[in-house]
Amino acid sequence: MDSRWPDPGTALPLLWRTAERPSRGSGLTVGAIVEAAVAIADADGIGAVTMRSVAERLGVGTMSLYTHVPGKRELHALMLDQVFADGAEAPEGGRDWRERCAAIARRDRERYLRHPWLLELPAARPAFGPGVAAKYDRDLAALEGTGLSAAEMNAAVMALTSFVYGAARFQSQARSDERDGRTEQRFWQAHEPFLHLVLDPERFPTAHRVAEAARREGDADHDSSFEFGLERLLVGIGDLVARRR
Repeated sequence: MDSRWPDPGTALPLLWRTAERPSRGSGLTVGAIVEAAVAIADADGIGAVTMRSVAERLGVGTMSLYTHVPGKRELHALMLDQVFADGAEAPEGGRDWRERCAAIARRDRERYLRHPWLLELPAARPAFGPGVAAKYDRDLAALEGTGLSAAEMNAAVMALTSFVYGAARFQSQARSDERDGRTEQRFWQAHEPFLHLVLDPERFPTAHRVAEAARREGDADHDSSFEFGLERLLVGIGDLVARRR
């Protein structure tokens, strides 16, 4: 997977549709191309998205796509921006900032799990299209009225965004492993006989103690681990908010 986003000079006019070329009889648009690409990625993964596969889904020639979208990097940027635009509206009013931030974090996590191919795209600095802009504005708006400075609001959003991304990436990989038969139970069944021999309680006392407790009590599932981490982050942000008031 390409680890770079397209050049902003190419991507931004395309994302904001300031340079969209009119279709000549085929009815083909950037929006239709993006919709088809997202459908392919949802069904078969981002690796299945090629200019040819999108053209075949739309029933047009591959070269006709290049009139609207110059390449795969630009297409990936358009796909991410479109999915981020979905559900980018601000949370319901009447909630305090914690409830707003928690609602956004849960919705963002669900978006990643519904479209796991997002986690295979470059993580940092996507092109600032309308969907990305709407998400960023919504995230910052959740912290309005807290007394945090602009820099602190931005840092809090980045911390929450990074946490959600990491948690979703971990869970998405676990889901993929389970579909292939590589379950958590099988993982530990394969490791346990060897670890029992080498995991010396005197050398690794904390790991041994926690592992034994987890064996008795059962490991936390992804949902409870996510909620635990989210709550800890919100408590930390709340401490800063309290100092600003």
